Amino acid sequence: MKKDNKLLVMITVSMFVTIGVVISPILRFEGFAPTAHFVNVVCSVFLGPWYSLLNAILTAIIRMSFMGIPPLAITGQVFGAVLSGIFYRKSKGNLLCPVIGEILGTGVIGALVSYPVMKLFYGTGDITWFYYLPSFIIATIIGGSLAFIFLKTLQKSKVLYSIQKKLGVNVYDKSKKTSNK
Repeated sequence: MKKDNKLLVMITVSMFVTIGVVISPILRFEGFAPTAHFVNVVCSVFLGPWYSLLNAILTAIIRMSFMGIPPLAITGQVFGAVLSGIFYRKSKGNLLCPVIGEILGTGVIGALVSYPVMKLFYGTGDITWFYYLPSFIIATIIGGSLAFIFLKTLQKSKVLYSIQKKLGVNVYDKSKKTSNK
């Protein structure tokens, strides 16, 4: 990343954190926050896996601190954020791959990790390892699908590539058959 872009990247991460916090109450139930997954996927495509992870951690901490959300805010975001960005990069720009990364990362891994975390903090007696799996998977499918539609629209209009170029991240413009940095 170019030095000139660092401020723009930090502002963009801040924007994603703000959006994640503000829209998180929309359609949010215990273990079900599709808007967080929308933000994860879009941030992963715009900035990559590590900034997406930073976004997920900051958003989760703010949501836990000010909204009283349990530790599911962290377990329900970080794994999907990283895998979403990694899958996007490994696929060289296939917009379906970050959605799959979010579903696997949060929908499966995050759901399974949530059980011991919630048991540690709340001692929830009757739940099993698979308790969070259905709601996490449904939420990631909803949020990921909305992100896919949003990103596909940006891609078709070439706005996605313009944003990525300004941020100084990998641009996978399929019409040019090249990857630029």
